[in-house]
Amino acid sequence: MKIYTKKGDQGKTSLLGGKKVSKSHDRINAYGSVDELNSYIGLVRDQEIDNLIKETLLHVQNTLFIIGSCLAADPEKTNLKIPELRTDDVVKLEVQIDLMTAALPPLQSFILPGGNVIASHCQVARTICRRAERNTCVLTESWETNPLILQFLNRLSDYLFVLSRKLCNDLGGEEILWNSGK
Repeated sequence: MKIYTKKGDQGKTSLLGGKKVSKSHDRINAYGSVDELNSYIGLVRDQEIDNLIKETLLHVQNTLFIIGSCLAADPEKTNLKIPELRTDDVVKLEVQIDLMTAALPPLQSFILPGGNVIASHCQVARTICRRAERNTCVLTESWETNPLILQFLNRLSDYLFVLSRKLCNDLGGEEILWNSGK
């Protein structure tokens, strides 16, 4: 099987279910940004970090694949078999956020992204996550989507922010507070 099919050479692609749409379609933008996020989380997971974090990120990547499948599916094809997103996927992130937050100094101010390389990667992933969330919001204005998708993406951006703080703290980085006076 060849990796290139030439079917997308005219700016069209197929949704799961076969329907052809423009590569600039809201559905393609939504699942494309989720795919980008998944790739970047893979980069974060490949860093020298705690195994529990790696396991959580692996779960996140698998969940993002489910979300991508949901977003890539033709909504008119109701017989497609796509794994389901579960409330538990959101709860798992909340549990991890609470555990990490309890071990961190209280946040007294906005912080600038950075502190060390791994924390910076988490912040980039967070911003990609926010874009995926925005693109999915645009899609939901025209099409019905599973509300857990937006919940998961929203919670995931929170998780990535707290993870950035935790890794900065654990690895001896310095959180730089925002100076509103410049």
